[in-house]
Amino acid sequence: MSPIWLVAVTAIVYASAAFLGIQFSAAICRDFTPFDDGPRPGRPPVAFLIAASTALGAWLAWRGATIPALLIIGIVCVGLVASTYSDVVCGIVPDYFTVLPLVLVFAIAIVTQEWRIIYSSAIVTAPFAIAALLSKGRGMGWGDVKLVALGGAVLGLPVAVLAFAAACVTAVAVTLLRKRKGEPIAFAPYLTGAIGAALTFNVFL
Repeated sequence: MSPIWLVAVTAIVYASAAFLGIQFSAAICRDFTPFDDGPRPGRPPVAFLIAASTALGAWLAWRGATIPALLIIGIVCVGLVASTYSDVVCGIVPDYFTVLPLVLVFAIAIVTQEWRIIYSSAIVTAPFAIAALLSKGRGMGWGDVKLVALGGAVLGLPVAVLAFAAACVTAVAVTLLRKRKGEPIAFAPYLTGAIGAALTFNVFL
C-alpha cells in the first residue's frame, strides 16, 4: 500500500490528464462536421470522465503501481478520455488519441523485450480489424480498432478478451434497450469503459 500523499498526487495528476484529454478532443471536434451515416452527436459525460480518471489513478497508486506504470497509464488515460469525448461528440476516434499512446507502449515493449504486449495487442485486434474490413469501416470503425489495439497492449490477452467481450455485450444490450437497433453507435465509450475498468485489476508492467 502506497503512502496517502502519493495516492492524492496521482489522483490529481489523473484528473488533470482527463481534463487535458477533453480539451484536446474538444479542439479537434470544434471544426469537424459529423458524418451523415455516423452515430448521433451526443453530450459527453465530462464530469464522469474526470471522476473516473481520478478514481483510477488513486486506486492504481494505492495498489502500489510503480511510478513508470502510473506515468504510462496516465498517458493512456488521456487517449481514452479524448477518444470517448470525440466519439460521442462527432463520431470519430482520431489517431492522435490511440496511435500515439500505442507507439509509446510498443516502444517500451521492444526496449524491455516484453513481446507479450505486442502479441496481445495483435491477437485481440484481429477480429475487430476483420469486422472493420468486412463492413468497410461502417459497422466497425478503424478508430475503434486502434483503440482495441491500445487496450490489448496495456491489459494483456486474457483480461483484454474478457473486457472487450463485456464491452460488446453491453453495447448490444444498451442499443436494444434504447430501441436503436440498426443505427450506428459511438462504440468508443464502451471500449474505453471496459479498458478503464479492467485496469483496476491489472497494473501494466
